[in-house]
Formats: sequence, structure tokens, C-alpha cells
Amino acid sequence: MLRPSEARDRPTFIELLASPEVHTYLGGPRPRDELERAVPEIPGRQPGLFVIDFDGAVIGMVKLDRHDAESPGHVRPDIGEAELGYLFLPEAWGHGYAAEACAAALDWFAEALPGESVVLRTQTANERSMRLAAKLGFTEVERYEAYGAEQWFGVWSSSATPSG
Repeated sequence: MLRPSEARDRPTFIELLASPEVHTYLGGPRPRDELERAVPEIPGRQPGLFVIDFDGAVIGMVKLDRHDAESPGHVRPDIGEAELGYLFLPEAWGHGYAAEACAAALDWFAEALPGESVVLRTQTANERSMRLAAKLGFTEVERYEAYGAEQWFGVWSSSATPSG
């Protein structure tokens, strides 16, 4: 189930941001003590950010946020401003939850902003994210070098049909 974040989700947000496994392809984890000070009482309270709740336990989060046009990978001004991001606890990996949650978030986005596109960036070495991007129907726009690794930049449109 996708839902807005609540105060009870704070420990999981800290775990997601501090996990070396979760941040293997995201520049590394943040120090837990820094996160304890920085993460607000109700983390991630913003439109387009959803907690993934599975049987009462938070297993991750998915967000659709404004894409930074100044960041690497933004090559065409006609590509949408929204960017898909997601984090899942390692114990939730490999069960299809990311595909289900991201597809639901993209459906929400397509209904809220019909005709708009969404971008996704991931390291090409992140095989799970590359497979997820293909499954969700993202199309490669470019590959580029940033942060010491090859990056993949793709776009999704609400008119695209995801592959199964």
C-alpha cells in the first residue's frame, strides 16, 4: 500500500538513508548520527512521496520529485520535470514490490499530470534498477559518466505501455 509518511516511519527512513546496501549505487550511506539529528519527526512530507507499507511494516519509499535541470543527464529541455526515485530495505528486494509500487506511483502521476513525462537515472552497474526501468517502460535517452561511474538516463511517458 502506498501512503503518506507518518511519524512512526522515521526509524525506517533513517535505516534506508544509513544502509550501505541500499546506497551501493547512490554515493554511499549517510552517517546514522547525522540522520538522527536531520530527519524530521514526520519524514518525507511532500506531494509525490509515498511510503510503501506491507502488512503494517514500512519496506521502502517511492517519490516523484522535481528533476534538477542542472544535474548531469539532462540533455533535452522537452523532457519532463518529474524524476522517479525509490529506496527499499534489502529484505524487500527481489519480491516485485519495487515494480508494483513504482507502477502505482506512475499511475498516480499520469492521472494527476496527464501527458507529462518522468525521468529516471541509475548507474548502469545497478542491474536491478536497469531491469526495473525496462519493466516500467522507461526508454533510454543517454548514458553518461558522472560520480565516477556510467549513468543511465531514461524517460517514461504516460502514453507508453510498460513491458511485462
